[in-house]
Amino acid sequence: MVHEYDYIVVGSGSGGAVVAGRLCEDPDVDVLVVEAGGRSRPNMNVQIPAAFAKQFHTKMDWDYRTEPEPHLNDREIYLPRGKMLGGSSGMNAMIVVRGNRSDYDGWAASGATGWSYDEMLPLFRRMETNSRGADQFHGDRGPQYIEDAPDPRAISRQMVEAMVESGIPRNEDFNGEKQEGAGLFQRFTRNGQRWTTYDGYLAPHRKQKNLTITSGAVVHRVLIEDGRAVGVMVRVGREVRTIRARREVILSAGAYNTPQLLMLSGIGPAEHLLERGIEPIIDNPHVGAHLMDHPFYLMNWETTNDDTLVSAEKPAQLVRYLTRRTGMLTSNVGEVGAFTHTSVIDDAPTMEMIGAPAYFWQHGAGTHDGAAIAIGLSLVGARSEGSVRLRSLNPEDAPRIQHNYFDDPDDMTAMIDGIEQAREVVASDPLRPWVGRELHPGPGYDSSRAATEAAVRADVEHTYHPSCTARMGTPETGVLDETLRVHGVRGLRVVDASAMPRITHGNTHAPTMLIGEKAADMIRQESA
Repeated sequence: MVHEYDYIVVGSGSGGAVVAGRLCEDPDVDVLVVEAGGRSRPNMNVQIPAAFAKQFHTKMDWDYRTEPEPHLNDREIYLPRGKMLGGSSGMNAMIVVRGNRSDYDGWAASGATGWSYDEMLPLFRRMETNSRGADQFHGDRGPQYIEDAPDPRAISRQMVEAMVESGIPRNEDFNGEKQEGAGLFQRFTRNGQRWTTYDGYLAPHRKQKNLTITSGAVVHRVLIEDGRAVGVMVRVGREVRTIRARREVILSAGAYNTPQLLMLSGIGPAEHLLERGIEPIIDNPHVGAHLMDHPFYLMNWETTNDDTLVSAEKPAQLVRYLTRRTGMLTSNVGEVGAFTHTSVIDDAPTMEMIGAPAYFWQHGAGTHDGAAIAIGLSLVGARSEGSVRLRSLNPEDAPRIQHNYFDDPDDMTAMIDGIEQAREVVASDPLRPWVGRELHPGPGYDSSRAATEAAVRADVEHTYHPSCTARMGTPETGVLDETLRVHGVRGLRVVDASAMPRITHGNTHAPTMLIGEKAADMIRQESA
């Protein structure tokens, strides 16, 4: 059976839900969203902010792993990605960070005309309803709810004071005039509950006749005829369907799955495609290249402070959450943030500290007998690049992912600088009375830079921010033009984090939503 729509959007995550929701605001346009995951009823581990890590390794997780990482003792690194309506916006830590002005100005300078910070700011304002109200940087009428933490832990506020005491300037708004500084994060929540891109952009349109959402559907490839994308092949249950697009196919499958789909469709490095038995339609070596993320090293300390999240799973906290939307379960765990510079020169802060009033290790799976606090060092100025390649011709096999963390030696220099900064924060007056034994890196490593480097290689993870694998650029430098159209193929766009020319200095959910907003505007302007 052949089905037909004006637009087919593959993926309902941070970019896909946004562009689909905006497009179906036009009643004369019909939109299909194809989502591999699904959610037939509300899931408490999605809705409760503090429970995000409980989704890992479940049916809501793509549950990917890297190939052995050459600079991390050949470890395979776990890569959670949301497989549900809302994508990874239903699985992340909900931190609201747009990045730095220099990120968007850098995109524009590299050839992405129309993507400068001043041009993006109105779109950021348009997409949000901020609990602080509207001002020159924020909006109060958008579909994406953003709010301050309703019940942050006292030790979190002490972490902020310790950061300031150690020399980091105070900053009440990382998305305002300046990014640098320390403060409490705003979160993508509404009344203490997670607010996903599905909640904001798709759910309000579910009853419209011009929006169809097909969940539990795995796209196998894009159909290309005479140089034009005309539809997709998709498996729904045991049935493989052909679905055709009158206007465009929009890939929003994320920085791992979007390049995988492009390559399965004949768009990518010709030599690699031929090795897999795929006849190249477009030879573009940048498909699946330039993979970027933010390495993340977690430090933990024991604490004598009695206001941590150690009791978050007690029944009383669940009752408090369900009845009043307050208490420990409203925490996103990473309550505190700081953006700082390191010795590695950059146009923006290279390090993001994420402070948590809790023990956090091994993606939340680690346990500790007693109260603890954590400071995670997210290297938002990372320079190393990796790749995504096909594992096989089977579209449902996980792709081969190699992040190549710390291939650039400057990344290790900056990470060690950040760890030393975190130790200074913990040693400052506001925290010193409450902090005991360092658990990570801990007693197995001394405080020398050589020992710290060994600890990083042994235990570093990442901040769940894969990007740049189908980046904007010229046909010689990238995969997409500045309107997100795939070079050499008509009717095919990419609208997700893979489109970023360079990764932003911060959490990537808000910038990916921005890409969705920008894409919708460009598509509507072109079809007007």
